[in-house]
Amino acid sequence: MIYAETKSSLTLAALLLAATLAGGGILWVAQRAAPGALEGADKARVEETVREYVLTHPEIIPEAMKRLQQRETGKTIAANRAAILEPFGDAWIGNPQGDVTLVEYFDYNCGYCRSSLPAIAELVRRDPGVRVVFKEFPILSEDSITAARLSLAAADQGKFKAFHDALYAAGPVSAQTMQAAAKSAGIDLAKAAAMTPRAEAEIAANRQVAQALGLTGTPSWVIGTKVVSAALPLEELEKAVKEARAASS
Repeated sequence: MIYAETKSSLTLAALLLAATLAGGGILWVAQRAAPGALEGADKARVEETVREYVLTHPEIIPEAMKRLQQRETGKTIAANRAAILEPFGDAWIGNPQGDVTLVEYFDYNCGYCRSSLPAIAELVRRDPGVRVVFKEFPILSEDSITAARLSLAAADQGKFKAFHDALYAAGPVSAQTMQAAAKSAGIDLAKAAAMTPRAEAEIAANRQVAQALGLTGTPSWVIGTKVVSAALPLEELEKAVKEARAASS
């Protein structure tokens, strides 16, 4: 009995796609997916069966590619785990010992980031097992970069949330609103200026990780082994947290 008769057609097609994307041979991949399964099989018939199935059902290719992308994203997250999950200073809210960490890459000038604030707050209120980590990802303007530096200074001084809330409450980001938010949060501006090199290094590191993750804008979220670049309603955030929790249990 050939391999095509002992495995589902979808599995075979996925093997073919994986082999193609990885630059390997169909049979090489199949042997490692199911060692010994091809012993005595007509290898030419196996290849032809898989090829014909993919050509007849091309709709499986997007799904297979999506799964492959998710797998690669998971590897990237694992390789950069500390850089993603560890907050800078106190740039986090929720349960410090939470079993699920939701990471938001954000820009203070991003309207979608602003509109996500109520959902984040409600998520933390509803789920005592969640920790939210905020990562500065200023991509929209020079003011975004200045705000990110001040935000990192606030986090370094243990005043992230006070500054975060004050700046959003002040309206559009400007020199005046940043100064007002810094004053409201009680930021020591001399210390903030002194730590500028550290702030720049953190922003650069965040950008490097964001590029590796393929983030396409703000807000972008890292939840478990998944990445989403879009504003998400509360229901979607809760769903993602639930999936991440289930995957880690």
